[in-house]
Amino acid sequence: MINLRESAEGPKMATPNEKLAASLARLEELQKGPRRVFRSNELTRVHRERLLRNGFLREVMKGWLISSSPGTDPGDSTPWFASFWEFCTRYCAARFGDQWHLSPEQSLLLHAENTVIPQQVIIYTPRGANNAVELLFGTSLYDLKQKEMPPEVDLTERDGLRLFKPEAALIKVPEAFFDRSPVEAQVVLSGIRDASDVLGRLLDGGHSAIAGRLSAAFRRIGRAALAEDMLRSMKAAGYDVRETDPFGSQQTFGAVSATAAPIVGRLESLWKTFREPVIAAFPEAPGLPKDPTAYLRFVDDIYQSDAYHSLSIEGYRITPELIDRVRSGDRDPDIHDDDRHSRDALAARGYWQAFQLVRETVGQVIAGGDAGSLVRAAHRDWYRELFQPCVAAGLIAASALAGYRSDTVFLRGSRHVPPRCEAVRDAMPALFDLLETETESAVRAVLGHWLFGYIHPYPDGNGRMVRFVMNAMLASGGYPWTVIRVEDRNAYLAALESASVELNIEPFARFVAERVAWSMEQAA
Repeated sequence: MINLRESAEGPKMATPNEKLAASLARLEELQKGPRRVFRSNELTRVHRERLLRNGFLREVMKGWLISSSPGTDPGDSTPWFASFWEFCTRYCAARFGDQWHLSPEQSLLLHAENTVIPQQVIIYTPRGANNAVELLFGTSLYDLKQKEMPPEVDLTERDGLRLFKPEAALIKVPEAFFDRSPVEAQVVLSGIRDASDVLGRLLDGGHSAIAGRLSAAFRRIGRAALAEDMLRSMKAAGYDVRETDPFGSQQTFGAVSATAAPIVGRLESLWKTFREPVIAAFPEAPGLPKDPTAYLRFVDDIYQSDAYHSLSIEGYRITPELIDRVRSGDRDPDIHDDDRHSRDALAARGYWQAFQLVRETVGQVIAGGDAGSLVRAAHRDWYRELFQPCVAAGLIAASALAGYRSDTVFLRGSRHVPPRCEAVRDAMPALFDLLETETESAVRAVLGHWLFGYIHPYPDGNGRMVRFVMNAMLASGGYPWTVIRVEDRNAYLAALESASVELNIEPFARFVAERVAWSMEQAA
């Protein structure tokens, strides 16, 4: 069909821009909801091919598409990871109707707020063919055939995903799950309010071995009363139950409140698990400086290097000359009027403003103030100063200064997906509670940096914020202000990815410790 438009000279062929606009209008209709995943037959062939060619769509497999952005590199996994769970939901609903659910292991990971994109998702379904469907970036979906669906009382739904309820999944997961995923196991176990939540299923199924495993697991995490209740009930029903601890012998546990939100339990468990490796990696804390003036002079002297590297890590094009100009307040409109609309210059101005507040907080810390409490009170002001110049210039909306994010965010190239925005409101107070109660400054610095970024509470600027937090916490032990260099960006991000995806904090702890040791040499 020829696309024509009327003019004073008669009908004319539609321009390429007009054709693309028509295809985008159709895509916009489909994206309402919002949606990122589409069946190919929801678009005409012409619209589909045009949107694929211009980078607005990406093919996942035959018959399935996801939305993308024209400037996105083909090797960038972000559009796919942002669409991953929606794809699983829509694909499974299309193939299996309501006759499917995720594996008990994946169900527990999601209940425990483990948001890492898995390399393979196992779908249980009576309609399965024991077949693996290869997807983008090394991910896959395996449909495991089962005889029948579990009773509906064992299942729940979350964002369209059909999951086992925690109490049902705990009975179905293999013993190896507890050793392989101890943080998630602890979080879920801590969320079980009463032994009766699992006892009915144990008794009806005659699961004496599983009862022994779960009672030992509850005892291991400090819930001995619940474990004893479980054992007495099984014994009263005539079962001989022997406790067998499913956790690894080296696993460290802390107290996790049974009433805490899962994200809070997760943070508490991660903190307790990782503090010893951080302490082992770090040089001994020098202690609060005897000469606070000299300490702050070092902070002032290192500002240019810190601003250059921190902003460059985030992708800004920063020069020492720009940093000096911003610091000196040189805003001559005849020479530098383009600063008003320069993303780089405005970011440098915001960094300078925020740095002054961070320096003020550091001064209070080295005077003996509680670092966790001070940063809890000040961090929102730091964030506002980072972006105030962009708001003043009209480049971003004033609502950007409101505070924590209200949308889901995805990190470029990372399998780690920050917690849902609803969880951020529980996570941030919990993080500051941990910072305030921690006795080791190295742990406050490393875990404060990592977990602030792990939560990713702000729409933007999280990288700069975590490095501010790290340095405020380093000051509490007398460690000098430490710069993360742009030359080390790949190693830095890889270490953070290892912590967030593989739950291995040691690479990041060693990375920060090495940079701190270098700073100590420079400050000596």
